[in-house]
Amino acid sequence: MKALMFGWEFPPHILGGLGTASYGLTKGMWECGDMDITFVIPKPFGDEDKSFAKIIGASQTPIVWKDVTYDYVESRIGKLMDPHEYFRLRDHIYADFNYMLTNDLGCIEFSGKYLDNLLEEINNYSIVAGVIARTEEFDVIHSHDWLTYPAGIHAKQVTGKPLVIHVHATDYDRSRGNVNPTVFNIERDGMIHADHIITVSNLTRKTVIEKYGIDPAKVTTVHNAVVPLSQELLDIKAPKPKEKVVTFLGRITMQKGPEYFVEAAAKVLKNNHNVRFVMAGSGDMMDKMITLAAERGIADRFHFPGFQKGKQVYEMLSASDVYVMPSVSEPFGISPLEAMQMGVPSIISKQSGCAEILDNVIKTDYWDIDAMADAINSICTNDALYQQLKEDGLKEVAQITWDKAGKKVIDIYNKVLGR
Repeated sequence: MKALMFGWEFPPHILGGLGTASYGLTKGMWECGDMDITFVIPKPFGDEDKSFAKIIGASQTPIVWKDVTYDYVESRIGKLMDPHEYFRLRDHIYADFNYMLTNDLGCIEFSGKYLDNLLEEINNYSIVAGVIARTEEFDVIHSHDWLTYPAGIHAKQVTGKPLVIHVHATDYDRSRGNVNPTVFNIERDGMIHADHIITVSNLTRKTVIEKYGIDPAKVTTVHNAVVPLSQELLDIKAPKPKEKVVTFLGRITMQKGPEYFVEAAAKVLKNNHNVRFVMAGSGDMMDKMITLAAERGIADRFHFPGFQKGKQVYEMLSASDVYVMPSVSEPFGISPLEAMQMGVPSIISKQSGCAEILDNVIKTDYWDIDAMADAINSICTNDALYQQLKEDGLKEVAQITWDKAGKKVIDIYNKVLGR
C-alpha cells in the first residue's frame, strides 16, 4: 500500500512532539511491512532518515516552470532532492503561478517553522501539494495536524483518493478554550473533508466529536508510542548534583501548565531543601515563570536551561530523579514515556491523553499543586517508591511501540479503501 503523508516537522529538526510522533508512526507503519510512504515537509535539511520513507520538500517542488539545466538543479538542491525528481514534479505544474514569489527554480521558500506568516505558509503548502499529488502514485492521503489539512484536502480534490487526517492537538488544547476562529475553521474543514479522523487519545476524540460536531463513527483513537532508545542514549550518564532533581521538559506555554510546576516546587521547598527544579524549554510564558520563581523565593533552587533537543533531552533526563508533566490539556504527551525509558519516575496530569494508557506513573489533577508536591516529595524521599516506579515504568513503556500503532493506522487505511 502507498500513502502520501503531509507533515510539518520531521526529525532531527523538530520544534515539539508533532515531529517525534510523525517520525515514530511512519517508521512503525513501515516495520509492519508492505507500506510505501512518501512524507512531505515544508523544508527538509538533508539529514532526515530516509530509510523507511521518501522525503519530499515543498521548498524544492516547483510551481513555476523554469528553464534550468540538470547540473544547475543539482548544484542548487542536490543534497535535498534528486534532480530527476525536480524535473518530474515540474512536469505536473497545473496552473499559472507566476504571480507568486518564487526563487530561481520556481519554488516557494518555506521556513518550516511557526512564524508570524504561518497562515501564508499553510496556504502555499497546499498549492505545492497539488503538484506533488499529481506526480506521486499513492492509495491514500494522510495529513498530520491542522497545518497540513488544506494540503490534504487539495490532494484529495485533484486525485479523488481518500483522506485521513491525524489530530495531534486541537486549538482547544493550545488555547485553554480561547479558540482562534481562523484555526478552528481550518481544523473543522479538515475534519469535514476527511474520510476518517485519527485522534491521539480518547480525550482528543471527545473534543473532536463534541466541539467540532463530528460523527463518532468517523473518529478512531490511536495512542502514540515511543521509539526504542539506542544503546548510546541509554548509556548516557549525566553528572548529578547532590540534591534530587525534578524536571519539567516542554514548551513553556499556557497549555503545559508551567505555573503549577513552579507553585508545587515552592510547596516542596518549604519542607525539603534537598531538591532542585529544572524547567527546560522555551515559550511565551518563560519570563513569567522566571518572575514567579523569584516571587516565591525559590530562584536559587530553580534552573531555566532553555530549549533542549536531540541528545540534550536524554542528558537532562539522565540527570533527573523525577519528571513532571502538569499539562492543562494534553492530547497525548510523549515526554513522560521518554522519561520512563530513561528510568525516571513520572508524575502526569489526569488531563493528559497518555494517562489513558500509563499505569506506572503518579497522576494528579493539573491544578492540584498540593497533590503534585506530595507526589514529588514522596518519590524524592521514598527509595522503595522510586525504585518501583522506575522498574515497572521501564517494563510498561517497553510494550508501547509504534509498530502496534502503525498496524491500527493501516487497518484504518484498509477501511477507507474498502478492503
